[in-house]
Amino acid sequence: MPFAYYARLSAARQRVYRQSDAIQSLELPEGVAAAAQVAQLRAGLGREDRGAVRSAAQDLINALIAGYRVPTIRVRVLATRPADDGGELHGLYEPEDDGTPARITVWMRTAARKDVVAFKTFLRTLIHELCHHLDYELYGLPETFHTEGFYKRESSLVNALLREESAAAEPQGRLL
Repeated sequence: MPFAYYARLSAARQRVYRQSDAIQSLELPEGVAAAAQVAQLRAGLGREDRGAVRSAAQDLINALIAGYRVPTIRVRVLATRPADDGGELHGLYEPEDDGTPARITVWMRTAARKDVVAFKTFLRTLIHELCHHLDYELYGLPETFHTEGFYKRESSLVNALLREESAAAEPQGRLL
């Protein structure tokens, strides 16, 4: 079922919305192992080390875009989320523009309390912004919409990354 704003879209934009909505899942690319990058991201947030978080986020995005074979994205990790009366901005995707690579901006601290963002929230935001890039570059959509399919793709990729991190952290059996 389309979100409420669907009815206000032109017929052409409704077609793009439906195309996006029809794509229900997004798995890790074949051969991409991202457990180490996810673990480094978790550790950097735990240490409140913005440089480590930026490096791990860029490494994770680099691994994913290489696996999906899409153009480069630069990741910026800034300190405190911007906010206004409408709430806090969690992340921002800026598509490629005149030769400037696409960019993802995420913030490490909440606006109101300046707390470090929870790991899963940070990871979900990072992957959410990547999904906008994939709409353009992997799926060839002329526009990127927040559809149910978009959110399902985001969730499926986040869950795949968390499963991979968890599996890598499990002890590797004992010799008898």
